[in-house]
Amino acid sequence: MIKNRLKVYRAMHDLTQEQLAEKAGVTRQTINAVEQGRYLPSLKLAFKLKKIFNVEIEDIFYEIENE
Repeated sequence: MIKNRLKVYRAMHDLTQEQLAEKAGVTRQTINAVEQGRYLPSLKLAFKLKKIFNVEIEDIFYEIENE
């Protein structure tokens, strides 16, 4: 299962979902769905988020084993 720290990074950069969506070229609903774990982003979006936050993709997205 893939989890993410997107909301944490968004808060650290003082961005709303709308502001992050605009920077990433997606809708606010997409950012919300990613944060809630209802949507896995495309590789293209993951790279955009990496660049926006200046971190590695693995810092934002990580895998946990299913229990």
